[in-house]
Amino acid sequence: MVDPEVQERIAVRRAELDDLEEQLVKQLAEVRAEREDLAAAERVLARMGEQVAAERAATAPAVAQVGGKGVLLIPHRAPEMAETALPPEYQRILASVRAAGGPVLVRQVGEALGVDTGVRGKLEPLRGKLTKLADRGWLHKRPDGRFTVRP
Repeated sequence: MVDPEVQERIAVRRAELDDLEEQLVKQLAEVRAEREDLAAAERVLARMGEQVAAERAATAPAVAQVGGKGVLLIPHRAPEMAETALPPEYQRILASVRAAGGPVLVRQVGEALGVDTGVRGKLEPLRGKLTKLADRGWLHKRPDGRFTVRP
């Protein structure tokens, strides 16, 4: 027969361990929930970083090295300059705005070029290119955000 005092110590220790196990299970659940939150935050930040990088790339002046000198790929428009001075993608954008026959929104240009206009992130690089064309004198950006071809 086991000593009653030993049995009591075992029962007390078992109760302590049960309490400790309950606390640890609760802590583990909290840790797992926080890890899931962090993973979601990392995914959101990665997507945002990709969007910011795409926007920066779309609005940064495109420069190429020619003979050791930096040359703008999207030159400033001059009276004697032909559209063929632009890269083919920019020529298509310019032709799309011209074909519209009047002021157009970025979404309309995107639709004409076959861009998935249902996703805002797909339109932002196009908006940057349209703005770049406007900044360099190829297009006119109206205050309402629409673009037209310069005469």
